Formats: sequence, C-alpha cells, structure tokens
Amino acid sequence: MLKEGKNTAGDFRIPSGCAVSSVFSRSGKRLDGSDIIKSIEIMHERSNGLGGGFAGYGIYPEYAEQYAFHVFYNNAKAKEECEKFIDEHFDVVNLSKIPIRKIPQITDEPLIWRYFVTPLHTKLAESQLDENEFVVRCVNRVNTYIDGAYIFSSGKNMGVFKAVGYPEDVGRFYRLDEYAGYCWTAHGRYPTNTPGWWGGAHPFALLDHSIVHNGEISSYDANRRFIEMYGYNCNLLTDTEVITYIFDYLVRRQGLTLEEVAHVIAAPFWTTIQNKSPEERERLTYLRNVFAGLLVTGPFSILVGFTGGIMALNDRLKLRSMVVGEKDDMVYIASEESAIRVIQPELDKVWAPAGGEPVIFTLDRKND
Repeated sequence: MLKEGKNTAGDFRIPSGCAVSSVFSRSGKRLDGSDIIKSIEIMHERSNGLGGGFAGYGIYPEYAEQYAFHVFYNNAKAKEECEKFIDEHFDVVNLSKIPIRKIPQITDEPLIWRYFVTPLHTKLAESQLDENEFVVRCVNRVNTYIDGAYIFSSGKNMGVFKAVGYPEDVGRFYRLDEYAGYCWTAHGRYPTNTPGWWGGAHPFALLDHSIVHNGEISSYDANRRFIEMYGYNCNLLTDTEVITYIFDYLVRRQGLTLEEVAHVIAAPFWTTIQNKSPEERERLTYLRNVFAGLLVTGPFSILVGFTGGIMALNDRLKLRSMVVGEKDDMVYIASEESAIRVIQPELDKVWAPAGGEPVIFTLDRKND
C-alpha cells in the first residue's frame, strides 16, 4: 500500500478532477458491475491513475446477516495480528482472499482478504455496547493500532473494492462483472492535496455508509478536530475520510435524518435561513449552531450509499458538477451526463440538483 506523494501528471493541479457515478434500482433488481464500470470509464480524463473504486449493495445475499470485512494487509505479520484480533472478538463464518484478475494496469497490490463475521456474544456483552458500535470500535482499533492492516469495508450485504489505478481497471481487477447488486457507486481519483495509495482510494466506508467525493474540503481540520472528540481517528491521509465519520456520527449516533445531515454539512447561508418559515428557521438554526464544527466548506459533490438507498449532495454554491437521470425504476447519478447516457441513452428525466439540496432515492417499500 505505497503512498505516492507526487501524481503521475506532474506538479500541476486539476482542482475540478475526480469523477463519481452511481446506478440504483428502486425495485431492488440486482445488476452486475458491468454498467458502473462503463459509466466511470467514459470519465477517464477526470482521473490520473492514483485511485479508483466501487461500492456494491446487495452483493452478499448468502451472508446478509454477517458483517463483511474487506481488509488490506501489507504483509503476513499484519495479517496474523489482525486475524488474531478478529478471532478474539468475532465468530468468523467464512473467510477467503477476495477474488482478483491479474492485469498489467494494477500492480503492487497488498494482500486482500474478506471475512464474514458476527460479534462474539461474550465480547459484546462485556463491552455493554450495541452491535454496530462494537463493530465500529473494533474497526477503528485495527486501523489505528495494527500496523499494515486496514479494514476498508465493514457493512452487511455490501462491499467496497478499491485500488491504485484507473477505475475501469480497478473494476476489472476485482471482477465486478461477477457480482450483482441493486446499487453501485464508483469513483475515479485525481488527488490534489493528499497521496495516492490503496487505502486513500474511494469509496470510504464505515458499516453500511460509503462515500465517494469529488472536491476539496477546506474545512477538513475543523471537521477532523470535532469528529475526533467522539472516538474517530482520521489516519488515512485524505480529507474524504472525515465525511464518512460525520455521516456515521450524525445518522447512527445522533439519529438525524439524511436531510438533516445535508443541512449540517451543506448548511444554508444565514440570509437564506432568515427567509424561511418560523418553524423551518428554528430547525435550521438549531442544526447550524449545535453542529457548527461539521459544516463542510469548499467545493464538493458526494454520493452516499447506504442499505436500501443512495443520496447525492453538492456544496451549497454548487461548485462541482452533478447530474441525475431516471428511467423506469432506475436512477443514475454522475459527474457528467455522458456517464449516464453511455449506459442508458433514453431517459425519462434528467436534471442537475441545486447546491446544498440533497437528492435521496430509496428502495420501493415492497422491496424494503
């Protein structure tokens, strides 16, 4: 998992680089990874080969009740230490190497393993934590204290696949055409302020939330200081990591809705709030005041995957592009319309979301 400090395109920066894309079936129909690879591939020029990745939901129906840990290891010693920790805290239902396809475009890969686990009842009872909090703390402990080990995916019936390389090559490397899910997200990376390395590629995930992000977070230090007060550790050398922890903290621990989270991280301007109805003004003012340290500033567009749905969000000034398309039960979201049209030329509806306004799609209720 080498960390390359200088990008292959030289010293100049392309601050509007990076590409995001997603495919979501509201009916719950499971699709293989071919379309999402094709979608992200057409935005090849937005990446520079220093990171690509995907998240798939509904891909492990046979292990839907287990947490799926995807893990990078730098060496056998890290694997031995991490597996000892996992065995001490979890019942391992199945484990294996994650299947890959050797291709010349992806090199120097770490050891990549997958574990389907449930917390040991004795350890869970001793911890006096709920199951999700127990898993989060275990993941954080591995990623912080076991040198050379990184659990980069830890949700149920979902998984993250990422690497150093162009995203279309990463998709073929992980054989995503052999998986099927109702939701896919993808990212092509052009790192500007942070290194390109396997752990720094997107998506970033914790439990079932996964984040792909195009942009630059100028508030990273303030956001990091706030979130680290609550037990999270930002140690993966990229600003996007903090967004993942913000979503976990606000949704899982604070009980906010996704709309409320959007009004925290992309909060309306005070002048906008003043023009709202008294009830709405009070709500938005509360969110801005209580969670002021989690306002994310700078240009960004993000896609948030979660069990049963997907959310798209731009910064409040909409300084990064994002397009949404719909066709029958299918939803497509991408940095460019071309990335949608290449897999679905005929759309019922296409539009660009406004800045700061979340766009949320969930499975039809009959499929929940």
